Amino acid sequence: MEADFFSLKGKVALVTGGSRGIGRAIAHAFAKAGADVVISSRKQANLDQVVAEIEAAGGRALAIAAHNREPEDLRRLVEQVRLKFSRLDILVNNAATNPIMSSLLDTDEKAFDTIMDTNLKGYFLVSQLAARLMLEQGGGCILNISSIGGLSPMEGLGAYCISKAAINMLTKAMAVELGPYHIRVNALAPGIVQTRFSQALWDNSELMSQEMSRTPLRRIAQPEEIARMALAIVSDAASYMTGQVVVLDGGSLI
Repeated sequence: MEADFFSLKGKVALVTGGSRGIGRAIAHAFAKAGADVVISSRKQANLDQVVAEIEAAGGRALAIAAHNREPEDLRRLVEQVRLKFSRLDILVNNAATNPIMSSLLDTDEKAFDTIMDTNLKGYFLVSQLAARLMLEQGGGCILNISSIGGLSPMEGLGAYCISKAAINMLTKAMAVELGPYHIRVNALAPGIVQTRFSQALWDNSELMSQEMSRTPLRRIAQPEEIARMALAIVSDAASYMTGQVVVLDGGSLI
């Protein structure tokens, strides 16, 4: 019988920012593919709701509250995964923030630091912790959720775009270092996705009209579409892919 290269049976996956939007959709997709899924975000109650959804669908999930801007939270998070499962096969860095929409000249230092500490430093720290565990077990996979903003800047989102561009380079640098240890590192760069995180964008009819005029598919993505691509990247179907930034934007960057 031909192997199911998209199966995650026997794998343990950690998804940060897993309580809503893209992270929630990825957690559901991974659980459906057979993984034991650990989800994290700031609020335990929101995580518990997603765990209940996954378990009701026949999957297995664990919720651990952790703030992506707090190093001690992140250390505790990965340590709890190690204690519970003795391994970590897949890490999805998805937790992110963007508290402002303004020009770079009007972006204050506090806002800039908040974005970088969450979107970049948080990704780096969790990846570092997870990679050490993956080294011990002989391999693993890290997927960073980036954005097309990291490839082409968007007006009013300068600091956010800078953080995502840095994530793309973090992905490539870690892929080079970790490849010899059978740890793959890739990034997924969506366009606008219909989530609460991006609601300020897709609720703006003028902006959306402009965006759709240069998007061949003439629509924005749904979280489940991002989740399906994430599943493909972390599965054995992509076993020879590392250091790549996969764009999923309906063709807007063509």
